Amino acid sequence: MEEQKENRPQAAPKEAPAPPAPAACPPGRQHCRISDQETNGKNSTASSNDFSDPIYKEIAITNGCINRMTRDELRSKLAEFKLETRGVKDVLKKRLKNYYKKQKLMQKEPINGDSYYDYICVVDFEATCEEGNPPEFIHEIIEFPIVLLNTHTLEIEDTFQQYVKPEINPKLSNFCINLTGITQDIVDKADTFPQVLQNVIEWMRQRELGTKYSYSMLTDGSWDMSKFLNIQCRISRIKYPSFAKKWINIRKSYGNFYKVPRNQTKLTIMLEKLGMNYDGRPHSGLDDSKNIARIAIRMLQDGCELRVNERMHAGQLMTVSSSVPLEGAPAPQMPRYRN
Repeated sequence: MEEQKENRPQAAPKEAPAPPAPAACPPGRQHCRISDQETNGKNSTASSNDFSDPIYKEIAITNGCINRMTRDELRSKLAEFKLETRGVKDVLKKRLKNYYKKQKLMQKEPINGDSYYDYICVVDFEATCEEGNPPEFIHEIIEFPIVLLNTHTLEIEDTFQQYVKPEINPKLSNFCINLTGITQDIVDKADTFPQVLQNVIEWMRQRELGTKYSYSMLTDGSWDMSKFLNIQCRISRIKYPSFAKKWINIRKSYGNFYKVPRNQTKLTIMLEKLGMNYDGRPHSGLDDSKNIARIAIRMLQDGCELRVNERMHAGQLMTVSSSVPLEGAPAPQMPRYRN
C-alpha cells in the first residue's frame, strides 16, 4: 500500500564461508593491504565490544581501504568472495565491510546462530482508498498477505493471501480498483476481517510460529500496523492482536544500515539501490510483500541484523531501542471481541 503511505503526513546464513583473504587496494595505494600476521598469535582477552582489541584496528584499516576502492574494484572483490555484486557504490562498500567484519569476528568468537529469529513474516496490507485520500476517509483492509521468510535458508518458504470484504465502504472507488487491481467482485465474495484474521492465525499456527520457531513481523513503514490494522480492529470490534504489537519497520532498518535519508527508503528506490527490479504488479499486497522480502534477504546477506524497531502501546506507535534484547513475537491467538 505504498502510494497510500506516501501520500500521508507523517541474519546471515548459519554456515559461514571460509575467512576472506585480506582486502587489498590496487597497486599504488599505500598502507591498504592488511596481513593476517598482524593479529595471528595474539591471545586477546578483550570482550567483543572492546575496541582496544587489535582485531578492531585491523577492521578499521580495512574499512579505510574499502572506502578508497572504485565501484569496479568493489565488485571484483565481492565476486572473489562469491557475494552479490549488484547495487550502488555505497551499498557495495557496506556489503564488503560487513562481510569482512563478520568473518574476522567469527574467527575471534563464533556467533551463536540460534539467537536470531527463525522466520520473518512480511506483511503489506491493501486497503480501501479514494483519490487524494481525504482525511475523513476510513480505510478498511481489503487484502491480507503474508510472505514467510526463512532466515536460515534466506528463501521465501511460503505465502498466505486472502481478500477481505469491507463493511463501512463496501463499494470500492474506481481509484482503488485501478491502484490495487482488486475488483468489486473479489471483495464481495470475500470473508469479513475477523474470519480472515482467524484464517491467518490458523495458518501461522500450522507453521508452529511462536511455539517451535521464533519469528517477527516485518512491514514497509509504520502504517500497516499502527494505522490500517489498528483502525480495522476497531471497525471489526476486536482487540488488537498480540502477535502484531511489535514489528520490524524495514524502512528504518534500511536507512540506518545503509546510512541513507528517509526519502530514499521507498520500496522502489530500495530495490533500485540494491540493483534489483520490482517483480509483479505494484500495489498488489502479495507482490509488494514478496519484493519487501527480497530486500530483507539482501540486507541479511549484507550483514544487517533486522530486528524489531517499532511497537504499539496503548494504541500509540512507539520506537523500540536497538539495545532491547532480541525477542520473537508470541504464538498467535485470536483476539477477544470488544465490549
